[in-house]
Amino acid sequence: MLAVLWLSAALSAVAFSLANTVRGETERAATAVDGLRSEYLAGAALRRAILYMDWARKHPEEPRLKPPGAAYPFTFPEGETVVEIIPETSKLSLNQASGEDLLRLLMSLGLDEGHAQEIVAAIIDWRSPSPAGPSPFDGYYQILRPPFHAPHAPFQEVEELLSVRGVTPDIYYGTWARAPEGTPRRLLARNGLADCVSVFGSTGQFDVNTAPPAVLTAIGVAPDAIAAIVERRRVSAFRTPGDLAAFAQSAGPGFGRLRIGGNSIFTLRATARLRLANGQLSDLRRTVAAQVKLMPPGYDASYHILRWYDNATPGF
Repeated sequence: MLAVLWLSAALSAVAFSLANTVRGETERAATAVDGLRSEYLAGAALRRAILYMDWARKHPEEPRLKPPGAAYPFTFPEGETVVEIIPETSKLSLNQASGEDLLRLLMSLGLDEGHAQEIVAAIIDWRSPSPAGPSPFDGYYQILRPPFHAPHAPFQEVEELLSVRGVTPDIYYGTWARAPEGTPRRLLARNGLADCVSVFGSTGQFDVNTAPPAVLTAIGVAPDAIAAIVERRRVSAFRTPGDLAAFAQSAGPGFGRLRIGGNSIFTLRATARLRLANGQLSDLRRTVAAQVKLMPPGYDASYHILRWYDNATPGF
């Protein structure tokens, strides 16, 4: 009888463990399926936004093709999506920005002045023609494993910054900072260099609707004006020069470097949330992004997708 009781207890433990394992695997599979569905939904929204932007150039009289602000909100039977439209003119040119602008940018991202100066010097060395002798940074790159030579040429991709001396993943991708006391959120996202610089970026004027606060600081916009601009565009996008003129007095020397809109190259970032059976939206989010160039008439296609990111960081 005692042996039967022990055997029953052992079988019960095995059955309980198996049931937990099966339930865990089932939940994991369901989450993976929902993630894949969300990714496809975000991709569909992104492609729709690209078409809307392309069609809007050909049919400027059609209001529904134009975004209500700096993003397209799309509703699908499967869920909700938001496609952010980020002109490359909202970012500093990685290859042409001055050392002073880059220094102010890095310090506004939270770096101390010494570390920021070191990174600025390394960026300028990386993008500058090879000097007659070895540069101060060439020896550093040679002792890495594996060693490599700095190209001493313009950046081809912004991801090259991850190889530049002094640039860490937190500096490049951004990180989280403790929110001020009294705010509803405990942590706030802090932008990284990836959000603030581009090989197609600007050196002159920057889009006021999408430029990150760190970029606005780098070009000389006053801190109080930055807070007011961010709050204003959260409610309603700047649409006319008159909207922007209201900040002429408070924006400081950086006001002349603000503009509305972009040129021909944009980053579109789509974030999707599935609709659950009860009608509510899932907490799971998936984000995809693409860098798109709108082509002038006469080319083989009206737009070209330059880069596609299957796993991007959501912006909201």
